[in-house]
Amino acid sequence: MSYITLNNNLPGIVGLMAYRPETAKPLNELAEILLRGESTLTSAEREMIASYVSYQNECHFCHSSHGAAAAHHLDGNLDLLDDIKAGFKKIDISPKLRALLNIAKKVQILGNKVTGADIKAARNEGATDREIHDTVLIAAAFCMYNRYVDGLGTWAPEEKEAYDETGRMLAHEGYTRNKFTG
Repeated sequence: MSYITLNNNLPGIVGLMAYRPETAKPLNELAEILLRGESTLTSAEREMIASYVSYQNECHFCHSSHGAAAAHHLDGNLDLLDDIKAGFKKIDISPKLRALLNIAKKVQILGNKVTGADIKAARNEGATDREIHDTVLIAAAFCMYNRYVDGLGTWAPEEKEAYDETGRMLAHEGYTRNKFTG
């Protein structure tokens, strides 16, 4: 259970959003723009970045929710969550996405760990300034989301199958029009 009384038994950020709907609204709007808004990166790629950063931050709820959303943008196979943990060994991702994930990982550690060489490597793989910008912002935002979820000690189901419905809902309905956001 959470460190504070939420007056609900919802997992992860969902319980926190039900507790403070007025803060949930802008957080969900940001997620909608970053993960589903107009972009040359697919929603699956952006969800993979969010899931990867969340895994690096040891935020099980966010890693699993966004990994499941990425899976539902693809073929629906939740084994993607395990592959994200393994560093994308099975799924065929582009060299551009690998370069962007490298940037995301460095942002997750500390923003000033990103170097000009990292940016050049992403550009050499075809990443645009907008894609680099959005990758950094997704990584930074998910560090905030992850710390929000874990800093208040929320609970999360362990098994990846528990995230199937949430992943499907996020992939197909989004962050501002679903049963968890009112």
